[in-house]
Amino acid sequence: MAPPRSSSAVNMEDVARRAGVSIATVSRALRDVPGVSAGTRDRVRAIAEELAYVVSPEASRLSRRETGRIAVVVPRIDAWFHATMLAAVESTLRGADLDVLVYQLEDEHQRRRFFDQLPVRRKVDALVLVALPLLPHEESRLDLMGVEVVVAGGRLRDHAHVVGDDELATKLAMDHLLELGHRRIALIRTDDTDRTEWSADVVRTRAFRAALTDRGLPVPADYLVTTPPGPMAGSVGMERLLALADPPTAVFAFSDEIAVAALACLHRTGLAVPATMSLIGVDGHPSAELFGISTVTQSVAVQGRLAAEMALSLLRDHRVADRSVVVPPTLVARASTGPPTVALRS
Repeated sequence: MAPPRSSSAVNMEDVARRAGVSIATVSRALRDVPGVSAGTRDRVRAIAEELAYVVSPEASRLSRRETGRIAVVVPRIDAWFHATMLAAVESTLRGADLDVLVYQLEDEHQRRRFFDQLPVRRKVDALVLVALPLLPHEESRLDLMGVEVVVAGGRLRDHAHVVGDDELATKLAMDHLLELGHRRIALIRTDDTDRTEWSADVVRTRAFRAALTDRGLPVPADYLVTTPPGPMAGSVGMERLLALADPPTAVFAFSDEIAVAALACLHRTGLAVPATMSLIGVDGHPSAELFGISTVTQSVAVQGRLAAEMALSLLRDHRVADRSVVVPPTLVARASTGPPTVALRS
């Protein structure tokens, strides 16, 4: 049998492997925070003692919130959804006299660099992820940090989170179009999650399909349009739909920004809205009100504020009243949706 490694060489991963649990569970057990059963906590502590594993002094300081800093990680700062949520998170945390470190991971290189270096940073008391879907190996690297993680605008395993109700948001949008009399409804989304799978996309697509199939309506494959991200995404998607032999009479856009670009395409082609094509988005972006686009608001700033308050509660009390907070959406009907009255094809 190989001799045991010295305590300086033993790390949390060794304890997790021996105990048959995740690194996150080891971290919680050794820091005595909620989310771990008494039996598991005792087993982890016994194995840590057997391996002579000692939590580093710096990590111990983090558990007592001595850095006074929280990291906020966003995929993009120039997108309205992320910027609005980030502003709410930052304002709430600074209001509690905490410093905020912001990391923007807008491409694969930045993501790889950040997650490769994450375990050795140990500069913050907690981490807030703003609508950032992760790959499996990135989740594992995140566990090595050993601090509280809160997700704003999404879900990640058993981490505390605040999220919008994407299934209900989609149902509200689709019910609105269906009740107006539309039967040929398409969707436009973008593929901007960098090889990751974000729950909002999955849930909205599934709910879109369900809204049609539950009423016995077809879901043509070419009515599900995915375009590259960017300011013209909605326009590109709408052009593809208009080129079909049997175009839809209504479109559900995965964001108000997509809907605005789609509306611009309809205006360029001289098609009447909503007589020829109805259009509805999601988010509650100010531009939706400016251009009279129907939307389903998600109270993005509220989600950000609640996520920041959740992080503060975890730092102060090591617990929150509810680790899963869902903010309900609201339908706002405007001039871009109405009954289908003009056929695109004779």
